[in-house]
Amino acid sequence: MNPLVLLDKRDSVALLTLNRPERHNSLVPALLQEMRVSLEAVQAQPDVRAVVLQANGGSFSTGGDVRGFYEHMDALEAYAHRIVGLLNRVILALIDLPVPVVAAVHGLVTGGSLGLVLGSDVVLVAPEASFTPYYSVVGFSPDGGWTALLPGLIGPKRVAEVLACNHTITAQQAVEWGLANRLVPAERIREEALKAAQAIAAKKAGSLRHTKRLLGMAYGDLAARLEAERSRFVQQIATQEAQSGLVAFLERRRSPNGEAV
Repeated sequence: MNPLVLLDKRDSVALLTLNRPERHNSLVPALLQEMRVSLEAVQAQPDVRAVVLQANGGSFSTGGDVRGFYEHMDALEAYAHRIVGLLNRVILALIDLPVPVVAAVHGLVTGGSLGLVLGSDVVLVAPEASFTPYYSVVGFSPDGGWTALLPGLIGPKRVAEVLACNHTITAQQAVEWGLANRLVPAERIREEALKAAQAIAAKKAGSLRHTKRLLGMAYGDLAARLEAERSRFVQQIATQEAQSGLVAFLERRRSPNGEAV
């Protein structure tokens, strides 16, 4: 099987690439576990001074794979507990890295995959990028830092409306609201992310490390808030509302020939 996360290196910059393009880089336990291993490998390399997080395919990452939830209907709560727990650990691992992470977001970001963006330090977005929760459509409870991290960036009132109404945050809004740093044309986003990471890597490592730690202090009890998201996610997914919503959402996403997309 092809790796779901690719780890490469350009001098002092590590490149982490989500590599499940046929499923829009949607999240499954195996992908998140590979992310954890890759982040541990990065942290173990003292010569790495910055990280680029990017994705193959047309989407950046479309949240938890709905088909994966459906395939675990007989043990849905246990599956939800595991996958959200793994996602939380990845988010915390991104934040805990001693070096800055530059995210190159070129396409769709939905559901819990927002956590990969929120865990990054610098975020470049293509004009085609967008961020949509989908929780109130499917019937799930928010995860991925939508309530634990996003309000601190764009404000709780904005987050409340986006979640309740399932609004999409456009790339332009992401920049204006503070979720992203700047817009970059899709065809140049990897190049620009690498340039940004290389510019960071050329700076003093100790200064960057302390800066990241001080900024991270603003997150306070983040681990506890992410755990609260997991607890409520598991609680909600056990309901008939969530399970019927999951099935209905999956049916709406089926292609004309009956294959799930």
